[in-house]
Amino acid sequence: MKRTFSSDAFDTNGDGVGSSNSQTADISKKSRSEPVLPSRVVHLRNIEANDFEVVQLGLPFGRVTNFLNLKKKSQAFLEFDSTDSAKQMVEYLTSMPTMFSGRQVFAQYSNHGELRTDPTNRTNQQAFAALTQATDLYETAQKGGANCVLRVTIINMLYPVTMDVLYQIFNKFGTVLKLITFTKNEKFQALIQLKDPHAASQAMVQLHGQNIYNGCCTLQIEYSKLHSLTVKYNNDKSRDYTNPTLPSNEGNMSQPPELDRMHSNPSLLPLQRSTSSEDYRYDYYTASAGLRGRPPSGSGMAPGYDMSGNASHLMSPLPPTSATYNPMVGASAAPYGHPYGSSHPPPPPASMHGLPPAHLQAHQQQNPHMMPVQNGPVILVSNLNEDMTTPESLFTLFGVYGDVHRVKILFNKKDSALIQFATPQQAAVAHQNLDHVNIFGKSIRVSFSKHQFVQMPKDGTSDMGLTKDFTNSPLHRFKKPGSKNYNNIFPPGAVLHLSNIPTETGEEEIQNIFAQYGTIKRFKFFEKDHKMALIEMETIEQAIAALINTHNYRLGDSMHLRVSFSKSKL
Repeated sequence: MKRTFSSDAFDTNGDGVGSSNSQTADISKKSRSEPVLPSRVVHLRNIEANDFEVVQLGLPFGRVTNFLNLKKKSQAFLEFDSTDSAKQMVEYLTSMPTMFSGRQVFAQYSNHGELRTDPTNRTNQQAFAALTQATDLYETAQKGGANCVLRVTIINMLYPVTMDVLYQIFNKFGTVLKLITFTKNEKFQALIQLKDPHAASQAMVQLHGQNIYNGCCTLQIEYSKLHSLTVKYNNDKSRDYTNPTLPSNEGNMSQPPELDRMHSNPSLLPLQRSTSSEDYRYDYYTASAGLRGRPPSGSGMAPGYDMSGNASHLMSPLPPTSATYNPMVGASAAPYGHPYGSSHPPPPPASMHGLPPAHLQAHQQQNPHMMPVQNGPVILVSNLNEDMTTPESLFTLFGVYGDVHRVKILFNKKDSALIQFATPQQAAVAHQNLDHVNIFGKSIRVSFSKHQFVQMPKDGTSDMGLTKDFTNSPLHRFKKPGSKNYNNIFPPGAVLHLSNIPTETGEEEIQNIFAQYGTIKRFKFFEKDHKMALIEMETIEQAIAALINTHNYRLGDSMHLRVSFSKSKL
């Protein structure tokens, strides 16, 4: 339909109200005082939003052809291309109270059949640009495309990772359209839909294997089979940044945790759904944030899990951090700022180089127990291979994830052992990475012990060498504050990182050493540093055996090999 325009719509001051006998001032009065029939124009009241957000409110119901935003009056008018679209919006906002910027938005029909705006007015031109951008973004979000959705798994998750953190990290590479978080296979995961494949590709290349926080919360990223995401709720678990009208499902958490298909609200326009069998498995371990239209603040993070049993082991939230620290300075923002405004507090600090903000790093160095956890420093390891396991082998393997002080293989149950770490946090990292890992032909079980320390044998007694004290061992990886080893914590993998190699040691000598523990698939020295190399074993179990037996292996007069798991691929 061809639109008509009048010169009395907006004033040059940009407040949306004409200077004299303006149409906008008049229609706001009429729409409140006169009963009206369904119209293509919807009158919104008690709304506080910018132009981009006003358009976003209407797009889920149909194509918006024009709008007026009366900011000083907290009102707006949306013109649709059909009366049916306007009817859907009025009925939805009437039956489903919608909060925006802390206000409940009210909708009714306007008694005007169309909005007349002057296309030559600068303010109207800016509004038209907002209309075009919001429409393009919404249509892109619904259409999606191949390689636009990333599947993100977070390992070594010591600190809670909120949706705000993920949004700010990935929005640096392109506009984030939709985001869903869930727990699957006891791992915290997210599906993130970006605007185009290029943005998704750049995010995956730059972020895969990076740590959000120092030595933990490592991002593992791959392409999802989905072309687009269908988000049902805007809350602390999922969000469609192009559709602020979605409910938060507040107070209705009785639905099953497994949602194999996410359905859009029936009163909204149908959204494109993928036929992929990839599913979403939600773990509602916290109640909904109850925030509709805006992401939760950084302080609204989920509390830690109870770390018993087989639950995912999220830690307690970080203490409040300085609001002056913004880890994403320079990140590209969405059009017209954050999709849901910018008045909410910033999310907790994050760093894509594995380093925390300066004030947090200093705090960690002064107090390594700064992060509260729900369990102690001792773990119980069971289902061990009795013939192959020694206190030294457990010290070497579990020492990849923390400084092991004591190891005790139980005298009456030699397939089990107690391992005491320097801190509860290190014990938690080891638990996350080594539970259900195959070692020496056995799938071990790692759980938290009720003991706070491992008791050494009484003086004059012997337990046949089953208990060892490693407190003063020179092989601890994390004893030095700010150690670079915090940045190299990865789950067991087939690829091992070797360092401290003497310059005279060749590839054949190293391969002969590692060949004793399995089949070597690939080997490569670092091009710029011959003291480091990568070696890939045929299986993860072989790599674990190789690490246990070769870490601290003497290669030179005073040089001992250092071995750790690698995130790299050969």
